[in-house]
Amino acid sequence: MTTADAMIETDALIIGAGPCGLFAVFQLGLLDIKAHVVDILDKVGGQCAELYPEKPIYDIPGLPMVTGQGLTDGLMEQIKPFGAKFHLNRRIDSITKEADGRFRAVTDDGQVFLAKVIVVAAGGGSFTPKRPPLPGIEAYEAKSVFYSVRRMEDFRDKDVMIVGGGDSALDWTLNLQPIAKSLVLVHRRDEFRGAPHSVEQMRQLVADKKIVLVIGQMSAIEGAGGELSAVTLKTKEGEQRHPVNRLLPFFGLTMKLGPVADWGLELHENLIKVDTEKFQSSTPGIFAIGDINWYPGKLKLILSGFHEAALMAQAAHHIVYPGKRLLFQYTTSSTSLQKKLGVN
Repeated sequence: MTTADAMIETDALIIGAGPCGLFAVFQLGLLDIKAHVVDILDKVGGQCAELYPEKPIYDIPGLPMVTGQGLTDGLMEQIKPFGAKFHLNRRIDSITKEADGRFRAVTDDGQVFLAKVIVVAAGGGSFTPKRPPLPGIEAYEAKSVFYSVRRMEDFRDKDVMIVGGGDSALDWTLNLQPIAKSLVLVHRRDEFRGAPHSVEQMRQLVADKKIVLVIGQMSAIEGAGGELSAVTLKTKEGEQRHPVNRLLPFFGLTMKLGPVADWGLELHENLIKVDTEKFQSSTPGIFAIGDINWYPGKLKLILSGFHEAALMAQAAHHIVYPGKRLLFQYTTSSTSLQKKLGVN
């Protein structure tokens, strides 16, 4: 989803699609609480998938070793029965309370959600793209310089330059090449961190003269009124000037608290302060789980976030279904829960 749709009403809005956010979908789903999930990244998995997809994790119960991507894939399989809707490449900028008690959350592109409960599972905060060290680049951002692809059509018939050597740079090179007028991929060295298959496909496009690969670094940009016209590259052979009207630098991400700081929640050292019964924030109905929260004795472990998600869901049920008795059940013995999971 790349453009704002009509207002979306949901039981729960989960902010963050990392492991804790994904497991929250599962725990809420067991209690018949439907969820929509928003994440600023262009894929699910949070830090696990974005920063260390192949890094081994050794402290997930029952899994002696799993990669960040492997854990993400397993969680996505686990939550399939609950049909959560994902809204990627979006950031929740504001949260206000409506007269009927629901929360109105608005994204950076104007999408509005109305939710009975909000679960903040945003890790350390918002991922913010690292800006290339080029004077004046700010004037071009969101006009001709982009740090993610929200609408592929914005790049159709354009002279595109992609800078980077990881999965994002390679994936968008492969995806945009068929629709771009021209495409230049730039990396500081002739070795790539992306998936080997993607590297092979990219090199075949180079061999077929469908894209240009330049080993070097950006040194200057040209343009006016926010519209790029050219990028100068510094290479071993000297400077190269390429006509460019769309630039995608993939220089990695930094983490900042971002708009969370403006939501009126009580914070402790830039983390959301919660209780340890419900993992609820200072605003009833807004919960925080995972690395974004703080309480005495907090451990920043994925398994801790999973525990927090389970207790959060129990508390959320009382808000979503006021007055309805909640019967505690085990998935191992409850036929109703097993039916929800599609195993009975």
